Amino acid sequence: MNGSLLDDLELVDHLLASYRSATVGASFARTRKRYTLTGNDAELMALQQAAKTRHEIEAAITSMFAAEDEGLRAALETAKQAGLPQIQISPIQGKFLQLLATMCNAHKILEIGALAGYSGIWLARALPPGGRLITLEVNPDHANVVQHSFERAGVGNRSEVRVGKALDLLPTLGREAPFDLVFIDADKPPYPQYLDWALRLTRPGSIIVADNCIRSGKAFGPAENADIAGIIEFNKRIASDPRLVSLALAMDDDYTDGFAVAVVKHQ
Repeated sequence: MNGSLLDDLELVDHLLASYRSATVGASFARTRKRYTLTGNDAELMALQQAAKTRHEIEAAITSMFAAEDEGLRAALETAKQAGLPQIQISPIQGKFLQLLATMCNAHKILEIGALAGYSGIWLARALPPGGRLITLEVNPDHANVVQHSFERAGVGNRSEVRVGKALDLLPTLGREAPFDLVFIDADKPPYPQYLDWALRLTRPGSIIVADNCIRSGKAFGPAENADIAGIIEFNKRIASDPRLVSLALAMDDDYTDGFAVAVVKHQ
């Protein structure tokens, strides 16, 4: 063979080797990618199954322990028709509030932030004969919806809606104190001030509950806005105040939000 032909054959061999190397490499990459995707799919399926299980458990608990009756369902529907925000607590949270009120033998309950009256119905139904719920609502239109829902749910005779800014109304409640349970579910920046008033208006053994105190973990990190700043300060204070025994409970929004609960200690 002449030199030119040898050179051509060597070039062909080199090209074939390069092709085979590239093909094997691409095949290996595709195989590894396929196995990687399979691993991700398995992890995704496990997460989906865990979420499905959580939702099934929540539905079962709601059905067995916290089923809504006509009064509660009507309160939600009335609020929706009135254009109120659909941000009420869950049935499980409502039943938990009712449980706490019963545990402390509540005769007087104060609610800061009524929204549609849904949580107020749960609370008022825990009251014994002669018991009283006072709920504070800044929006007059919302207050009308709440009062209507209270009447329809059969708790209008033990529930009162007072209209105005909570920080203006709270100083007027001294003669009606002490309250056995205080539920805070209003604008978030003043949560620390609401705590101050809750402590003034309660007694040893009273329970203070606040909603939205986890916020997907944001309530434990640096404040990104005024709402989160108020919740962070509230959590820090109930966790460190020697007058209180407190705990945050993840029990809403797929366990990414929930209540902070504090009991006023006997000194």
